[in-house]
Amino acid sequence: MLGWLERWPGTGWQERWVAVGGDQGLEWIDHLAAEDPRSEDINSLELRMGVNWLFLARVMRPAYSYFPRSKSPFLFEHAPRLISPDLFEHLAQEAAASPITCREHTLARRALVKLALHTGKEVEQLSVEDMLEFRDWANRNRKANRGLGTAWDLLRRAGVISANGSLLETTRRGGQRPISELVDSYGVRSSTIREVLIRYLEERRASLDYNSVRSLASHLVGLFWVDIETHHPGIDSLELTEDIAQAWKQRLLVVRTKNGQTRPRKTRLETLTKVRAFYLDIQEWAHTDPAWVPWAVPSPVRRGDTDGILKARQQTTARMHQRVRERLPQLLVLVETAEKHRDSQRAFLEEARQTPAGGALAHDGQRYRRVVPKQQPGGERYRGPDTVLVENIDTGIRIDVTQTEDEAFWAWGLIETLRHTGVRLEELLEITHLALNSYQLPETGELVPLLQIVPSKSNEERLLLISPELASVLATIISRLRRDHGGTVPLVARYDPHERITGPPLPHLFQRKNAHRWGVMSYNTVRRLLNDTVARTGLRNAAGETLNYTAHDFRRIFATDAVTGGLPVHIAARLLGHHSVATTQSYLAVFQEDLVRAYRSFLDSRRSVRPEAEYREPTEEEWREFQQHFQARKLELGDCGRPYGTGCQHEHACLRCPMLRVAPAQRPRLLTILQNLDDRITEAKMNGWLGEVQGLQYSLAKAKEKLANLDKAISNSTGTLTDLGIPTLRAPL
Repeated sequence: MLGWLERWPGTGWQERWVAVGGDQGLEWIDHLAAEDPRSEDINSLELRMGVNWLFLARVMRPAYSYFPRSKSPFLFEHAPRLISPDLFEHLAQEAAASPITCREHTLARRALVKLALHTGKEVEQLSVEDMLEFRDWANRNRKANRGLGTAWDLLRRAGVISANGSLLETTRRGGQRPISELVDSYGVRSSTIREVLIRYLEERRASLDYNSVRSLASHLVGLFWVDIETHHPGIDSLELTEDIAQAWKQRLLVVRTKNGQTRPRKTRLETLTKVRAFYLDIQEWAHTDPAWVPWAVPSPVRRGDTDGILKARQQTTARMHQRVRERLPQLLVLVETAEKHRDSQRAFLEEARQTPAGGALAHDGQRYRRVVPKQQPGGERYRGPDTVLVENIDTGIRIDVTQTEDEAFWAWGLIETLRHTGVRLEELLEITHLALNSYQLPETGELVPLLQIVPSKSNEERLLLISPELASVLATIISRLRRDHGGTVPLVARYDPHERITGPPLPHLFQRKNAHRWGVMSYNTVRRLLNDTVARTGLRNAAGETLNYTAHDFRRIFATDAVTGGLPVHIAARLLGHHSVATTQSYLAVFQEDLVRAYRSFLDSRRSVRPEAEYREPTEEEWREFQQHFQARKLELGDCGRPYGTGCQHEHACLRCPMLRVAPAQRPRLLTILQNLDDRITEAKMNGWLGEVQGLQYSLAKAKEKLANLDKAISNSTGTLTDLGIPTLRAPL
C-alpha cells in the first residue's frame, strides 16, 4: 500500500491518501488489485487489511465518510487494544456498573474508535469540540451517530471532557439566540437595514414569546428583505418602487422546491400582513421617537393586498370542522383499538417471558420462537436485562416484544389523556406528578381530584376536574413509572423546542427510556405513536385517505363533545384555556350557530350588570355554596360531574346526561332500569304511543351506553388502590 501511495503527489502519506480519494469509496482498491498478477479477491482483501493497519499505526487519518463505506469490524476490534487500552478498559467497567447495556457500550466504543482514528489523538486527548464535530458531520450527511451520546456520558464520568449534562443537553444549551444572531443568520447585506430590523424585533420582543419572535424574523427578514436583496442587489432603503414591490409579491405566491417544482405558498397572506404591520408600526413610532422618522416610508403592502385573510381564516375553520366531523364518530374505534393492542401486547410479553430461550409460542395466529440473546460480555445485558426478543417462524422477522409493549402502553395513555382533558400537546408533555391535587370537602371529607395545567400558550394556569376514567389512566401511568424506579417517579428535565430552554428536573408523567437515559417524550414520538394506532384501525375518510389524528384533533373533539353534551360555552372556554368565547366557538363543529349567538348575547347582557371587582375574596356564603355544589352531585346512580357554577342542562334526566358517573355498586339498579325501559317500550308500541316510543328508545340507548362504559371500567380495574401522592387543598380557616 505504501509503495502504491508513493506514486501520488503529496508531501506526506495523509496528503497522498487524500489525493487518491480513499475516503470517497473503495473502488480504487479493486483497480489496484487488478494490477497485481495474483488472485484479485485475495489481493483486494490484503489491501484492505493494509489500509486498516496503516490507520492503526497512525500513518493516515480516515475521514468520517470512510467508516460507513468500509464496514470493517477489524478496526473496531483491534483499535481499543492499541489506542488507550487502559482507558477503554476503565470505560468498560464504568458501563458495566451503570444502566448502560452491552449493546450501547459496543456502539459507544465504535464511536470512540472513529474519533481517535480521525483526529489522530489518544482517547484521553479528545475534547468536546471533537465530539461536536463528529455529531455535526453526521447531521449534515444524515448518518446515524449511534453510540456518540453514550460515549459522551462515559468520557464525562471518566473526567476526559468537561460537561454538565448529556450530549443532547449540551447541544441545546445555546438557548434563545439574541435578536442580532437571528437576523444575521439570514445574511442581510445592507448594514443600515440590518440595524432597523434588529431594532424593530427588539421592540416587539417584549410582547412576544421566543417562538413568535423567530417566526416574525422568518417572515420579515427571510421571506421579505433577503428576497428583495437577492433579486435587486444594492438596495439600501425600505422605500420600494412599485415594480420591486409587485415583483416580490409575485414571487411570494409560490414556493419553489429543491427539485425545481412549485406549489402555492400557504403563508402568503400571513407574510403580507406582517410586512404591512412592520411599516405601519414604524410610521406610528415615528410620532413619538424621532429615530424612526428616516424609516417611516409608505408600505409596499396595500390594504387590499390582505383582503383575503378573513376568507382564508374561514376556510381554515371549515377544514377544522370537517376534521372533527370525520374523526368524532370514529373516536371510540380508535380508543378500543389502542386498548386492545395494549392488552394484546401485554399478554404477548408475559407469554414470551415465560417461554424458555429457543422455545416456540403462538400469538394472534402467528408462530414465534424466543430468540437466544446475543452472547456478549454481560450476557443478556447486550440489549438490557428485561429485553425479550422473538422471531416469527414463518417470516423470520425479529420483534423486540418489550419495546412493542411499551409503545402500545404509551399510545393508549396518550389517547386517553388527550380525549379526557382536551389539553394542548405541549401542556400534555408538561404534566408532572406535582400537577395532581385534590380538594377535600370539610363536612363530608370527600376528595375532589384536580389536575393543574401549567401555563402554556395563553400563559394562564388552570385546574381541571379529574374524571374517574382519567384518574384510572393517570394511576396506571404512575404505577408503571414507580414499578421501574423503586416506587418513585424519576426526575427528568424537559427541553422546550419552541422556547429553546430546558426546564428543571421534575417528575414528568409522559417519560420513556431512551437508550440508558429517561426523558420526556418528543413531539415526533407522540405523532408516531398516534399514527401507528390509527394505521391499526384502518380508518379512512371519504376520499380513501388514512384518517390521521393529531393531538389538536382531540382538543377540538373534546370541546365539541362537551358543548353538545350540555356544557356552557364559557365553561368550555375556561377548561380549554381560551381568553375569548369566540376562539372556543371556532372549535365547535356541530354546535348550532344561532344558539351560540344567542348565548353570547346573554353573556354580554349578564356581564354588563356584574360588579367591577372581578377578583376578590369569596364570602362565607359563596364558599358554603361552593362546598354544597360537590355535595349536591350525589345522585341515585352515582355522581354528577357538571362543573361548579353550572345548573342541570337536562332537566334532571340523568340517564341521558353525559355528566352522570354511574357507581359500580349501582349496576344492579341500572339493569333494573334497562328492563323497565324495555317493558315500557313494549307497552307504548302496543298502545301506539309513537312519540313516547322514540323518547324511551333514546333513554334505552343512553342506558346501554352507561352500562357498557361501567362494565369497561370494572374490567380495566386492577382491583387494587394506587396512591397518587397528591396534596389536599382544605377549606380556609
